[in-house]
Amino acid sequence: MTTHNALLVKQALIELFVKRDLSAIDRYWSSSYIQHNPSIPDGLELLRDIVMNLPRDFSYEPGMVVADGDMVMIHGRYAGWGPKPIVAVDLFLVKNGRLVEHWDVMQEEVPSSITKSQRPMFSFPQWRQESPSSI
Repeated sequence: MTTHNALLVKQALIELFVKRDLSAIDRYWSSSYIQHNPSIPDGLELLRDIVMNLPRDFSYEPGMVVADGDMVMIHGRYAGWGPKPIVAVDLFLVKNGRLVEHWDVMQEEVPSSITKSQRPMFSFPQWRQESPSSI
């Protein structure tokens, strides 16, 4: 179930934010969707509006996915959402094959050239050389 939920969340986000397929909301999200982002209300209507109004230069890149039963976390990079790219961890509760609840932690991306470690904020662990599309 854990692997299935990880794949489900990744596919849902790719279909919605990469392909901009609004029908993904009907396939993957619960009609009683609960939102914990302070800028977005519960339900699906604003989610539809957000995707319909994304700028042409918007892009989403999924990264690492971590799942524990019905809880799934996905590390992602959003560009074009605001003035600077945003790196986020989106957390989803999955029930009966549907995304029913969402939390996120977001921050503006800092170029690796100015980080103390010189490492990027958005990457895969060294021991895991999978590309983002391999899960």
